Amino acid sequence: MRLGLIGLGRIGSFHADTLSRLPVVESLVVTDAVPAVTTSVAERVGAEPADSPESLIAAGVDAIVIAAATNAHTQLIRAGIDAGIPVFCEKPLSADLAEATAIARDVNDSGIAVQVGYPRRFDPAFSAARAAVESGELGWVHTVRSTTMDPAPAPRGYIETSGGIFRDCSVHDFDTVRWVTGREVVEVYATGSDKGADFFAEFGDVATATTLLTFDDGATAVVSNTRYNPRGYDVRLELHGTGDSVAAGWSDTTPLRNLEPGISWPSGPPATFFMDRLTDAFQAELQAFTEVVAGQRTSPCTVDDALAVAFMAEAATLSLQEHRPVRIDEVRQS
Repeated sequence: MRLGLIGLGRIGSFHADTLSRLPVVESLVVTDAVPAVTTSVAERVGAEPADSPESLIAAGVDAIVIAAATNAHTQLIRAGIDAGIPVFCEKPLSADLAEATAIARDVNDSGIAVQVGYPRRFDPAFSAARAAVESGELGWVHTVRSTTMDPAPAPRGYIETSGGIFRDCSVHDFDTVRWVTGREVVEVYATGSDKGADFFAEFGDVATATTLLTFDDGATAVVSNTRYNPRGYDVRLELHGTGDSVAAGWSDTTPLRNLEPGISWPSGPPATFFMDRLTDAFQAELQAFTEVVAGQRTSPCTVDDALAVAFMAEAATLSLQEHRPVRIDEVRQS
């Protein structure tokens, strides 16, 4: 198949490497807002350069992968569905909830397959956790814990435009707990602290946050996030049920120092970046998209999934601002 990749920054460049190595991808067309970047990546991976998203789509690609800036996502998704080709788009659908709702509706009306990028769905341990829930071996799940901890804050300019910790970071946990449990979140209660760099308070953001989620069956999840975890990049999940308890994300690269006497585990170098912690998951995610393009499977992460996560992030942001629980129905767009 012939694929197009739009956006060649940090994650886009990584995707270019992955796509160029997939046997099913016979040719790759790439473009970036910076022409020199387009040329450099195209030469590195043996792809065809295009001078714009429009010319890339016109080059006869079978599908597009969107790794451009968030403010371009909606426009590029619409360009893909207007061309009648499948789309993979990094999260989020949009930074604006009304716009996200509108593009999700347009995608569903079009019947074109769109997959949104939430790579933890493709991590083997997270997938096994979902299978454990589906099989019933955990009994009924009553408690979920999900964690994302960054080694250090992103630059000031990134935080200024990120939309806040719930929309930028917590969404990965929100998607994970919803997907793994198979339940919908009905209420959100969030708190946090801006202790750290001055720009968190300046932009109305927090550097550390905890979110309590209530599911439609009464189960609860606690999501913990921080921009300050100098030991490394920490992504973990726990599920506790009436029949068993399981965890994902524990390995020799887990960035924790164990204080139990005589225990040396975790013993390996800690993961320090999301791309080394989730390398295999990112690759499996794009492999899955090629199967979507080939008509071999439906989208494993739909626009409706992404929209549900956006509602959770919106509710968490409002909860933090107003110091109260927020029902999902309160922020849901009709």
